[in-house]
Amino acid sequence: MKKTIMLLALMASCNLFSQNNESTLKIFLNCNYCDITYIKQNLDFVEFVRDQKDADAHLLFRTQVNGSGGIIYEIEFIGQNNYSDVQDKLTFSTNSDSTDSEIREMILKYTKLGLVRYWLKNGAHDKISVEMKKKEEVDVIAQKDVWNKWVFDLGLRGYFQGQESNKTRSLNFSVTAKQVTDKNKFYLRGSFNDSRSVYTYDGTDIISSQKSTNLTLYDVLSINDHWSAGAFAEVGKSTYRNKAFYGSLKPAIEYNFFSYKESSKKQLTLAYKVGGIHTNYNERTIFNKEEEFLWEHNLSLGGSIKQKWGSITSQASYESYLKDPSLNAFSFYLGTNFRIVKGLSFNVSGNYDITNNQINLAAGDLTLEELLLSQKQVKSGYNYFLSVGLNYSFGSMFNTIVNPRFNF
Repeated sequence: MKKTIMLLALMASCNLFSQNNESTLKIFLNCNYCDITYIKQNLDFVEFVRDQKDADAHLLFRTQVNGSGGIIYEIEFIGQNNYSDVQDKLTFSTNSDSTDSEIREMILKYTKLGLVRYWLKNGAHDKISVEMKKKEEVDVIAQKDVWNKWVFDLGLRGYFQGQESNKTRSLNFSVTAKQVTDKNKFYLRGSFNDSRSVYTYDGTDIISSQKSTNLTLYDVLSINDHWSAGAFAEVGKSTYRNKAFYGSLKPAIEYNFFSYKESSKKQLTLAYKVGGIHTNYNERTIFNKEEEFLWEHNLSLGGSIKQKWGSITSQASYESYLKDPSLNAFSFYLGTNFRIVKGLSFNVSGNYDITNNQINLAAGDLTLEELLLSQKQVKSGYNYFLSVGLNYSFGSMFNTIVNPRFNF
C-alpha cells in the first residue's frame, strides 16, 4: 500500500513538474538594437535562452529605413522543436521622431502578439488575455497626407572640447528634403561644416581649420521588381580636398538579382553610373591643373543577407576616369556575424581601398603641421580597416533574470 501511495505521489509530482515546465516558453531573441533588459523585465511566461538551438521560438529581427525617416521592423517568429509548425511574421513602423521609450514599447507589444500562438500551443491559455479597441475608437477614415509623402529635416549641431593646451570646436548645419513612394525615391540634402582646432605649444598657437559645403540630389525611378534607374548630382567645395568648387552629374542603372520586396532578408545588386565632373581647385594640382572637366564611371556589386544563422554584408566597387583608366580606385567591404556551433560565434568587419585616382592633390610638399593636423588630403595608394572577433559562451542555457545594481 505504501509503495502504491509513493508511486502515485511520484507520478503526480512528475505531472505537476511537466505542466509547470510547459507553461514556460523558451525563446531566443536575435535583435542587436532592442532594449533587452526592458523586454526581459516586461515579458512574462517565457525563458530567455543563450543559444538558438535551445529555443522553442527564435525571434529574428530585421530593419529598414522607411520613407518618413523612421524604421520598419520585421519580426520573424521561427518555431523550433515541438513548435516547428508555428511560423509567423509581423511588421510595424516607427516615425522619425519616435522616442526610445516608444520604440521599445512597440517592440514589446508586437513580440507579445507574435508569441500568442506559441503560448496557446504551450497550454498557457489562462495566462493570455485579449483586448480589442471598440468600434468607435477605430479610425476607419483614411487620413489625407497633406505633405504628400514629403519629409523635411533641419539639423544644427555643435561640438566643443578643450583643455589648457588645446581646444576644438566643430559646427554643422544641414537641411534635407525627401519623398519616398513605391515608384520614386527623391533625396535632396545641403550641408555646411566648419571645424577649427587650436594647439598651444611654448606660447605659440598652431591652428588647424577645415571647411566644406555640399549639395546632393538623388532621384531614382522603380522600373520593376528587379530594375531601377536614376540620376545623381552633387556640387560643393572643400578645403581639405583642395576643391574650390566641384559639380557632377551621373545617370545610373541598378539590377537586383532578387526581388526588391525581399530586401529585408537578402539582396544582391549590380549598379553602374557614368557622368561628368567639373572641378576648380584651391591650389594647382600635382597634374598642374587649376580646373578641369572629366568623365568618370562607377561599377559596384553589393549584397546582404540576414538569416537565423547570422548576417553578411559586402560590397566591391570600381571607378575610373574614362580618359585614363589607370586613374582608378577599387573598394572592398565585408561585414559578417554568424554562429559556427552552439555557443561559438565569429564576426569580421573590414574594408580595403586601393586609390590611384587622387588627381585633386595640391602640388608641392606638405608642411609638418598640415600633415600632423590633417589639414590637407595626403597621397595614399591604399587604406584599410579590419576587425575580427571570436566569442564562445557556455554555462546555463537560461538568462532571464535582470539585476541592474551598480550598472554592470
